[in-house]
Amino acid sequence: MARKLLCLTAMLLTAASTGAGAAPAAPADPAIAAAIAAPSRPAEDRARDVDRKPAEMLAFAEVAPRQVVGELLPGRGYFTRIFSAAVGPKGQVYAIISQSQASDSARAAPVTSIAADPAYPNVEVVAADFAALTLPRQADLVWTSQNYHDLHLARSKTDVAAVNRAIFQALKPGGLFIVVDHAAAPGAPLTVADSLHRIDPAIVRQEVEAAGFRFEGESAVLRNPADDHTARVFDPAIRGKTDQFVYKFRKPG
Repeated sequence: MARKLLCLTAMLLTAASTGAGAAPAAPADPAIAAAIAAPSRPAEDRARDVDRKPAEMLAFAEVAPRQVVGELLPGRGYFTRIFSAAVGPKGQVYAIISQSQASDSARAAPVTSIAADPAYPNVEVVAADFAALTLPRQADLVWTSQNYHDLHLARSKTDVAAVNRAIFQALKPGGLFIVVDHAAAPGAPLTVADSLHRIDPAIVRQEVEAAGFRFEGESAVLRNPADDHTARVFDPAIRGKTDQFVYKFRKPG
């Protein structure tokens, strides 16, 4: 009888700590957890994990071993390294950069150095005209983080509709397109891409859905209600803490 009471007490304490009726937290995906813990990741990347939430982000993107991932505009490779380890030796990561970046060795170096590193043998750099993008293999996931607004910069003269259609074609049926970016105020014009390096999430959804994608939902893990959307994302007062939206789109099929 005493043992039963102890068990009941433990159950009640657990319920109190998690909330009545709350489902237990899902365990971290082992492949994703191992990728984030990989010793090959630079210290400066690890220091950014608290803000960039890689475990939650990759789980939302349904990243798994053996997948083919296309990363559009990978920057300095923060997510490239994690994708490489998460999809494993039988997976593939295509780091997609512009042709102009590829022609400038200094600008391309952060990504080409990852592809040349034996720790990331499944990373390949693809230089492309984004509006005519093709990949060596159809992807399970195309991902772009904090860069979609750059497609709307006045100097880029990018046909964004064509880019989204090309991404659609680059994906396998059922594949995912994840867009992460700095949120602009609702109704903000596209000119804030140049002035603030932000974009209204509603514009992104409209443009991506127009290419044939189905909107699957949003993760709020990078949302920050304290950001009033008026500062440039490089402003020291907000840098690294901007309100960011994380949208998931799926190619039907």
